[in-house]
Amino acid sequence: MPKMKTKSSAKKRFKLTGTGKIKRKHAFKSHILTKKSKKRKLALTHDTLVHKADEDNVRQMLRLK
Repeated sequence: MPKMKTKSSAKKRFKLTGTGKIKRKHAFKSHILTKKSKKRKLALTHDTLVHKADEDNVRQMLRLK
């Protein structure tokens, strides 16, 4: 039986925290930034956690389950 491979797209986008939660980056921070306020861009800079509803799907893509 071959090994289960991790989805390459997922391993580039998500990281695990020390407590086992999954970190992700915000969208809407790559281009067309002139019309977005400084406050909005700063808020989008910080990482956040994957929502509970999506966590199972992300874990499956990362082969953590």
